Amino acid sequence: MTSTPNLFNRPTGSFLRLLPKSELHLHLEGSIEPATLLELRERRGEHVSAAEVESLYRYDDFSGFLRAFKNITEHLRTPEDYEVITYRLMQRLKEENVLHAEVYVSVGVCLWRKQNFDAVFEGLDRGRLRGEHDFGVSLLWIFDAVRQFGAEAAQTVFESAVRYHDRGVVGVGIGGDEQKAPPELFRDCYAWAADHGMRLTAHAGETGSPESVWGALNLRAERIGHGLTAFHDPDLVEELAQRQVPVEVCLTSNLRTGLCPNLNDHPAKSYFDRGVMITLNSDDPAMFGTTLAREYHVAQQTFGFTDEHMRELARNSFEASFLPAEKKCEFLNLFDAAAAR
Repeated sequence: MTSTPNLFNRPTGSFLRLLPKSELHLHLEGSIEPATLLELRERRGEHVSAAEVESLYRYDDFSGFLRAFKNITEHLRTPEDYEVITYRLMQRLKEENVLHAEVYVSVGVCLWRKQNFDAVFEGLDRGRLRGEHDFGVSLLWIFDAVRQFGAEAAQTVFESAVRYHDRGVVGVGIGGDEQKAPPELFRDCYAWAADHGMRLTAHAGETGSPESVWGALNLRAERIGHGLTAFHDPDLVEELAQRQVPVEVCLTSNLRTGLCPNLNDHPAKSYFDRGVMITLNSDDPAMFGTTLAREYHVAQQTFGFTDEHMRELARNSFEASFLPAEKKCEFLNLFDAAAAR
């Protein structure tokens, strides 16, 4: 494990960038910078301009964002492509002092496209191992199913996760359009995954109502992705706080997709004040023009969090991780040692 520089007497920008962090809601495909996508396509001999590639990243609302995400993933063809994007992501995480990340892979999309996922995974694994060696960053995978593809497709994704459990796959989740597939459809899939050692997450309360978050809790989801709409139900917020279910907050994501038109109205500070364990995350950083350090800066500037609050949020990111207990203690001890300087 790498050492952490002394950071707590630095200016705010430097403080937040150097603050030891973990990221728990991060999509691999949404981390691909346009320049990297252009490089991958040129390697295949495609004649494409930077402007054409950048046009893939444009959208106006949440539905447009989902289409843009789909269009970007269409250009991931080979195991080597997945190796490159994994390695580049870990390089950027290192630059922001992100010590650990739990990264969603859209396995549901890969299988829907009939890609050879076993070969794809070999590329993912090579990129992860190279990144760990070169940058000292810890990375675990969460296999993400597309909820609108249905429960049978999700079960196939979850079975793939179990198959690679001993190679860095720690959990499973469902993403996509909440309006088209409520959590209840996946009850059997989640129960099966839990019985086979998978940790459980779910996107909920992003575009769906508070009932979607209740549904995710009924699936025994251990973390809630987004949880933006939970604030409409005070009993739900109280439940999240009492049970200390981590909520993966993605500020810029919610702003850019139009789900929260004004960050001053985002419930993140209300959740924090009411005792909900929140973590800060970049979601799809290349598509939202953000980084994890920027999310910390946005949170502090928008909600008036003190530096001590920011330390608490950073510590939450390790507490809420799916790391094995011994490894989690290592990271928490490293974090606490840095905070005590």
